[in-house]
Order: sequence, then C-alpha cells, then structure tokens
Amino acid sequence: MAKKEISYNEAITEIEETLYQIENEELDIDILSDKVKRVSALIKLCKKKLHQTETEVQKILDEIDEE
Repeated sequence: MAKKEISYNEAITEIEETLYQIENEELDIDILSDKVKRVSALIKLCKKKLHQTETEVQKILDEIDEE
C-alpha cells in the first residue's frame, strides 16, 4: 500500500519536536544521525510544498490580472 505523504504542518511539528529534543539533550547519540537525516528530508519536503504553493498562487494572480 502506498505511503501517505506527510502534510506541511505535520512536517513542521516533527521538525520542531526534534529540535526541542536536540536542544534539551534528550536524544540518544545513537539515533541523532537518523533524526538529523529525517529533519533534512522534512525540510526538503516543506520547501517543495512552499514552492508548489507559491507557483499555484502566482498562477491564480496572473489569471486575475488577465481578466
């Protein structure tokens, strides 16, 4: 079964939780690397979603200007 893509808000929440754990030294050193990799992937996902949204909004604004 296909994996559901995580939402922007879910990604931001997970990033914030991980950063909190890092800042408060709550992460075991053995999983720190995995968590940092996960956060990196989440940041890329968020950037992609922001870019897509920006493109869609610009397209809508361009259509409004054409009317």
